[in-house]
Amino acid sequence: MKHIKLAVLATAVAALATTALAADKFPSKTIEVVTHAGAGGGTDVNSRMMMLRARRELKTDMVVVNKRGGPSGALAMKYFQERPADGYTIMTWTNGHALTMALGKSDLKIEDMRPIARGTNDPQVLMVNCKTSAYKNSDEFLAGARTTKLKYGTTNIGGLDHITAYMFAKRAGGPQPAIVPFKGGGELATQLVAGSIDVGVLNLSEASAQIEAGDICPMVVLDTQRMAPIPNVKTAQEMGVDVVFATVRGFVTHAKVSDADAAVLEKGLLKAMDHSIYQAYLQSSGLDKTSVLGAADWGKQMKQLMTDLVPAAKEMGLVK
Repeated sequence: MKHIKLAVLATAVAALATTALAADKFPSKTIEVVTHAGAGGGTDVNSRMMMLRARRELKTDMVVVNKRGGPSGALAMKYFQERPADGYTIMTWTNGHALTMALGKSDLKIEDMRPIARGTNDPQVLMVNCKTSAYKNSDEFLAGARTTKLKYGTTNIGGLDHITAYMFAKRAGGPQPAIVPFKGGGELATQLVAGSIDVGVLNLSEASAQIEAGDICPMVVLDTQRMAPIPNVKTAQEMGVDVVFATVRGFVTHAKVSDADAAVLEKGLLKAMDHSIYQAYLQSSGLDKTSVLGAADWGKQMKQLMTDLVPAAKEMGLVK
């Protein structure tokens, strides 16, 4: 009988030890992915596409938490700040969040976040009407932008598109353009075709149908490298204009999350976004596998984005 009791006790101790180990293994509960977009918005869709495989890679459930309200991303960032720094909250951080931070409309600082991985990098592209524009290639466009006050279409005044147009003109050494704001990229592309503006500040995916139809022609890519779908279009940098702006979406957690847990998150997300399902999503948006970056490079881009946006916003009088 004594032997039986000892055996039962040993079994119970082993079970408790196994349970404790399981509880300590990260992740062991649901991970929240916070976005500032409503259901079906670009950032919401990007988050859900990442999560399709990340759930399997991390072996835990993941749910989207949509927090809309305030300046772009402000409510989402506030919610993120209030969550425990235990690795179970991930935020999808974008250039919209960066601009909100640069304008001083959020208490969140770049030092409060720990980069995990980038999901998309959708460069800003300056485009013209193929049929009516005097510019037929990148070099002609740059020459014209340096001597002519052009009418640029952007989404909103004071947003990333507006800052993009301002910085390109400034660093190209040309006159500041007249800005015509629109509600979204779709309307902007339509008005560029209609001839209401000279230049559209767009992402490739926003004008893909018009480009394919031969109505809109990309002129300058504001990234460090050319884009595969439009290989003949030069970057601003290779023409001597140091401007890099893109619509970026990447994932961050709290800065105080441990190195070990952050590494688990990074490995899981990178593997998930390397899967054919996520890669097909990128291709459907006119992007490719270079959109996906690990924590180190994504962190560098986040800091660079803040470095570029803060002085630009001050120069433009958007923030004191």
